[in-house]
Amino acid sequence: MGTGALVVFVVAVSLEGAACVVLTVLWLRGRRRQRVLEGDLATALEGTGRRPRPRRLVPTPDEAVKAVWETVDRVREQGLGGALRSSIDDLAGWAQVERPALVQLAGPDGSVAILFSDIEGSTELNERLGDREWVRLLARHDAAVRSAIERFDGHVVKTQGDGFMAAFAAPEQAVRSAVAVQRAFERGRTKGPNPVLVRIGIHHGDVVHRDNDIFGRNVAHAARVAALADGGEILLSGAVADAVADCDDLPLAEPREVRLKGLTGEHQVVAVEWSRP
Repeated sequence: MGTGALVVFVVAVSLEGAACVVLTVLWLRGRRRQRVLEGDLATALEGTGRRPRPRRLVPTPDEAVKAVWETVDRVREQGLGGALRSSIDDLAGWAQVERPALVQLAGPDGSVAILFSDIEGSTELNERLGDREWVRLLARHDAAVRSAIERFDGHVVKTQGDGFMAAFAAPEQAVRSAVAVQRAFERGRTKGPNPVLVRIGIHHGDVVHRDNDIFGRNVAHAARVAALADGGEILLSGAVADAVADCDDLPLAEPREVRLKGLTGEHQVVAVEWSRP
């Protein structure tokens, strides 16, 4: 075996070893998160006479194999840090590749409101809290976001780390869901030492495939709006702002013109003043 071949072999073995380490870490975190969620749910239902509904917590063999290979590929391409990192960009990229069947969730006019959210500064927050407390915080965050989405008839399309992608038949449902998320963490923002600052972006558009462009452009638009939001902010595209303009209990700030990464021209974004009485 030549020197070059030996180097390639060593690098390949190292990558596979790193992938195994990452998978072990993710598996352990997943088990801890499951136990935390089960404990939180049992506490919440204690004394109500209700029992938790059975849910499938273990992935199917196909899902497990897919997750393994996705993780290995990310380790090879991005290193260990990239394999453990999640973001709105990751969710948007996944959506454009996988093309989830959003048509089934669309309104009568064939349009859908797409919501992206994540925790601002999640990496730094994880480092401050440590893995154990971070997993507990993430479990509470996930439960609050899922509850708000389901309350307003939304559908969780995909989650990754602290990021969510959700779809709603109507823009108003998406905005009200976003307000519910922010209010769920409002007390911690003012009193807690480690506040959870969720940033949310929403766009509303057609999901009908036309030259393989409409779907991808609207997903990218929603992701860019969310990426522009600050922690604790709900940012709407111009289309969503127009759709909820007549809702008196959803006050909006003055619109502003911005440039969105990957999209040509200037675009209007509007913040929801959700904390205003």
